[in-house]
Amino acid sequence: MPIRSLFIHLRRFGRATDGNVNVEFVLAMPFVFWAFMASFVYFDGYRQSSVNLKAAYTISDLLSRETGSIDDTYIDSMHNMLDLLVREGSETTLRITVVRWSDADSRYYVDWSANRGFPTDLTDANVSDLATRLPNMPDMERVILVETNNTFEPLLNIGMDPIQLENFVFTRPRFAPQLKWVGADA
Repeated sequence: MPIRSLFIHLRRFGRATDGNVNVEFVLAMPFVFWAFMASFVYFDGYRQSSVNLKAAYTISDLLSRETGSIDDTYIDSMHNMLDLLVREGSETTLRITVVRWSDADSRYYVDWSANRGFPTDLTDANVSDLATRLPNMPDMERVILVETNNTFEPLLNIGMDPIQLENFVFTRPRFAPQLKWVGADA
């Protein structure tokens, strides 16, 4: 008899419609909440990527308009500006390099490079690693290469790992044939 009673209660429970909205809410709300959080995190990541790219283009544009010489103090101020333009609290790295093309050797050369946080400097020996990313240029033409790096850490835990945001921007000098370096290592 208890089994028959159990079937009667289960049948009655199956036909009842009381509380369905509450059960559906309890089942669906975690997914809706996660989707809202994920949308916020993805939007924030794209915003941070956009801010980093705009900062790299700003630095590149400032350097391309420079007619005087560049020194360590100038590079430090560019790095400080990069820190101001991107999210507060995230560590940034900056590498500025003047690269020229030689038709005679069919390769790129580094006139000078200033590094703030990258693992290695860009030199004549390793600039060929970037040859596929650099533009085609006429003989002895120079470009200012600005590389920035920043880590995006999601504000909320939605299962996303931190993402490395890297930018690679090059610009021709506008008002002078080249951007000159003045310093101890010139």
